[in-house]
Amino acid sequence: MAFDGITVAGLCEELNRALTGMHIAKIAQPEPDELLITCKGNSTQKRLLLSANASLPLLYLTERNKPSPQTAPNFCMLLRKHIGSGRIVSVTQPSLERILIFTIEHLDELGDLRQKRLIAELMGKHSNIIFCDETDKILDSIKHISAQVSSVREVLPGRTYFIPETTQKENPLEADAALFLRRINGANASLSKAIYTSFTGISPVAANDLCFRAGVDADRPGEALSEEDAGRLSEAFLQLTDLIRNKQFNPVVYEKDGVPQEFSALPLACYQDCEVRPFETLSELLQYFYAAKAAHTRIRQKSADLRHIVTTVYERVVKKYDLQRTQLSDTEKRDKFRTCGELLTAFSHQIKEGDAVFVTEDYNTGAELKITLDPALSPTDNAQRYFAKYQKLKRTYEALTLQLQETETEKAHLESILMSLDLAETEADLAPIRAELIESGYLRKKSTDKKAKITSRPYHYRSSDGFDLYVGKNNYQNDELTFKLANSKDLWFHAKKMPGSHVILRTGGKEVPDRAYEEAAALAAYYSRGKQSEKVEVDYLQRKDVKKTPGTPPGYVIYYTNYSMTVTPGVSGLTLVEDQN
Repeated sequence: MAFDGITVAGLCEELNRALTGMHIAKIAQPEPDELLITCKGNSTQKRLLLSANASLPLLYLTERNKPSPQTAPNFCMLLRKHIGSGRIVSVTQPSLERILIFTIEHLDELGDLRQKRLIAELMGKHSNIIFCDETDKILDSIKHISAQVSSVREVLPGRTYFIPETTQKENPLEADAALFLRRINGANASLSKAIYTSFTGISPVAANDLCFRAGVDADRPGEALSEEDAGRLSEAFLQLTDLIRNKQFNPVVYEKDGVPQEFSALPLACYQDCEVRPFETLSELLQYFYAAKAAHTRIRQKSADLRHIVTTVYERVVKKYDLQRTQLSDTEKRDKFRTCGELLTAFSHQIKEGDAVFVTEDYNTGAELKITLDPALSPTDNAQRYFAKYQKLKRTYEALTLQLQETETEKAHLESILMSLDLAETEADLAPIRAELIESGYLRKKSTDKKAKITSRPYHYRSSDGFDLYVGKNNYQNDELTFKLANSKDLWFHAKKMPGSHVILRTGGKEVPDRAYEEAAALAAYYSRGKQSEKVEVDYLQRKDVKKTPGTPPGYVIYYTNYSMTVTPGVSGLTLVEDQN
């Protein structure tokens, strides 16, 4: 969710509690569009981060310090001059806008008490941090906006600060049910769009959630809204504004497969299929959300070149696999050619010179069989012609069968590498994948490449009954877990006939309860291509019955005697052991 007005309202309430009455001890500008303000009071210290970054505007309390340039920028120097030791009087938000106003009290050069305002506008590409005096005259801003850049408002020293009203939106905290319905009834746009374009501070996600709570289709035009639906929708809207007005915020992050999908200052009913991670404060939430998002995005970017290489080769292998299967199906008529040759040899005395067709009975099926002949050839030569076709197709069948097995193995290997790339969480996890691609000949080793130190470790879980479970993140780890870590009587799990991680359940010589089997199988299903499926079949057996054929790719194993169970993928009941060293 973008920094909408509801999130900013939650921050406003949090910052008022945390910062009101505190004195500014330090002002730094670590980035051209970012401030880090240190506040002290009541024997505590707090840092406030304000970022007007066009792609990611942020504002929250943080414990982390950031290095600053040796020479402070002019804007930072101006703030230090005026409010370097000022006291924060209040933090306010006008009309649920994405704006926070910090009112700061300080003594001027004559010792008189004065007030200044530091205004953070968190509006995407229009984000800015503006410094004003008590008369709303702009003293300076972190970004200067001239008339050539914006025809709506100039943000320059000496200009009067104001909030531009270009969209004619209403303040939802001042709206009643009648005003709400007037704004959305008869709207040509969808209900969701009618809501977030009519009221300040409400994002598309919040508007969709309002419709979801009311049981109304968010894409339905406002003009098609029934009286009953209108009543439910206005009730949901008033409940939302009551929560904001009463400051009943409940910060949560919604995750799917461990990756943050959305955050909100208030719970979202429309994200019921996601895992919910609650937070005490919005500052903690924002630090976690954007750090996790950035880490996930960063690893996806760093693995992009490897993913592109593997995907390109995989697509080529799939095409080859499909072609080989088609060619193999064409060899199915080889036995028919042999039968024709044998029948022509056996009944050559019945074939007359110049015959183009010989009709006889197929000794395999008893059905009538018409054999096409070349009238220019003798019955024996026609028979030899069919035997030659049979031999050619037989050789093709044998060669294609072997090639198809090799292609299937390569295809499965590439699918397992793609799975490993999906599991990679750090640069350390990418190193063994790159090494595997080089070893397999998919990636050329550069002369400047040094042998990477493998520091990636497999996942380590503990079952409800205290059994250790290990999950390979890549094919090298799969081999290591199966053939080095596991004992012969440990249990081995793998999703049936699909790419996935090897899962080892360490028995420790103990009898394993059914629940541990089920948790291990669910873990193997979770770390497989069937992760999103409702049910996945998982094979399991003792490790001693898992074999590796020499010359096969990493992670490739064979087994013949196994049990199977069908489970729902998941990690419920398991504890992730953080220390994997």
